[in-house]
Amino acid sequence: MVLNFHSRLVVLAALFLLGAWESLSAAPTLEETSFILRHERWMSLHGRSYKNETEKSKRFTIFKENVKFIEKFNKVSGRSFKLGTNKFTDLTKEEFRATLLNEEKSTPYPKTSKPTSFVNESLAEVPESLDWREQGAVTNISVQGKCDSAWAFAVVAAVEGITKIKTGQLISLSEQQLIDCDFNNGGCSGGNRTEAFQFIKDSGGLMAESDYPYEGVEASCNTQTLSNPAATITGYQEVEATESALLAAVTNQPVSVGIDLGQLGLFQHYATGIFDGDCGSGYRHDMTIIGYGTSDEYGIDYWLVKNSWGISWGESGYMKMARGINAQGVCNLNTRASYPIA
Repeated sequence: MVLNFHSRLVVLAALFLLGAWESLSAAPTLEETSFILRHERWMSLHGRSYKNETEKSKRFTIFKENVKFIEKFNKVSGRSFKLGTNKFTDLTKEEFRATLLNEEKSTPYPKTSKPTSFVNESLAEVPESLDWREQGAVTNISVQGKCDSAWAFAVVAAVEGITKIKTGQLISLSEQQLIDCDFNNGGCSGGNRTEAFQFIKDSGGLMAESDYPYEGVEASCNTQTLSNPAATITGYQEVEATESALLAAVTNQPVSVGIDLGQLGLFQHYATGIFDGDCGSGYRHDMTIIGYGTSDEYGIDYWLVKNSWGISWGESGYMKMARGINAQGVCNLNTRASYPIA
């Protein structure tokens, strides 16, 4: 069939309108466009780039779902803490867990000291609030990267604290030394803090960060650098698993703690406020308590905790965790505390 000129115009017009309709139906919605722009700004802020468009599309979808979760929680939860975006916002819970947390072992690491309690000291003399940063006993927030080395950072922060208290010098010490040289622990596969304290005592001390810098991967122990440690300890002590004992310990020095995690969404996206969320179990993480206080806004007692996930997470790398919630503490924080003896 031969179409006349008029018929061909009708067909062309219909094809044009069909194409235009398909183009409009494929165009992103206003909400989608907003998320695209937010993702681009987030990528710029955190220096993120992806290897190809497929990976970028995948990460965008994860980012969008996480942002929706964050905004819904902040709108309806009524809790004493808020969530927010950070450098982990394009990771799933499973990816976040695999990158940063240590799976709880069925066979626990051996304990090499007996827990003690400071309760016999006068708790009446304990100050209402304390921040060891104000005493110059806390170094800057670090970034452990894709190495499960939180155990090393928690230990080193405690040693840095007691070294400052005893000597007057705040020295950034080497986590990499523990990762490379402490063979009783697992390097980037996780470790036990009390074993690390024992290693520091037995090996003669810790090197300065400047002499044995952090790489975030396991390497051979650089024994040539170990002859001149920047800090030493004479041992360590586990804290009795009570909040009063932990409080008394923290009034003397920064204290390393282990926590249980399983429900990761809240912890992954924590931004500010006093965390009293559901932690779950099955995985471990280690941090350092550097003080405590009471919130003026919520009237809730809290621990001030130093983490090793960089300054984009939490309150510039720090976190407040509720005190007085239960005997075990939030995330079982009261049950696994220890500190070095200088």
